[in-house]
Amino acid sequence: MNKNSGAYEDPADIAKQQEQHYYLLSQLQSLVKDLSSSCQQRLSYDILSNLALALIDGTVFEIVQGLLEIQHLTEKNLYNQRLKLHSEHRALKQELLRKHKEALQGCKVHNLTVLRATQQRELEALEQRVKDEQRMMDEKIVLELDQKVIDQQNTLEKAGVPGFYITTNPQELTLQMNLLELILKMQQKVSEAGSC
Repeated sequence: MNKNSGAYEDPADIAKQQEQHYYLLSQLQSLVKDLSSSCQQRLSYDILSNLALALIDGTVFEIVQGLLEIQHLTEKNLYNQRLKLHSEHRALKQELLRKHKEALQGCKVHNLTVLRATQQRELEALEQRVKDEQRMMDEKIVLELDQKVIDQQNTLEKAGVPGFYITTNPQELTLQMNLLELILKMQQKVSEAGSC
């Protein structure tokens, strides 16, 4: 409880929280040294201090783990959808080639040129269809992944994680990815320290 609610806060709890904050902040400062110098410059003491405060109760670690699991499931699902489309396309092409082979075997010599031209047009039409459907699938995948990023930014912003808000700015996205990397490394350090 805070001072504004009129409740008494145990000095031992305050001391423990300050100790945790100091530990997390010093670990974050150490981890930041592994990042590029441009990223180090963008991660000020205030951002790192606020990040350390946000990490104290462990909720942010749980949120990030949940977001990672959702992302991995989404990526796997999209990959499987693309694989299925690729398989369907391969089957369509094999079926068309089988029909073409049958038609060629039963074709009279004087119709061969016309048949081959027709088959070439059919094959080109199928290849164009495949190309269009793959492009549309890839666009769908990019849009879904972009939406996942926005959902993650929104969730982390609402959780009070410094540096997170909805943006498409590449520099800000890089900073957010670096912050996520720091959170994951801190989670690992905290769990290793807790299991000792």
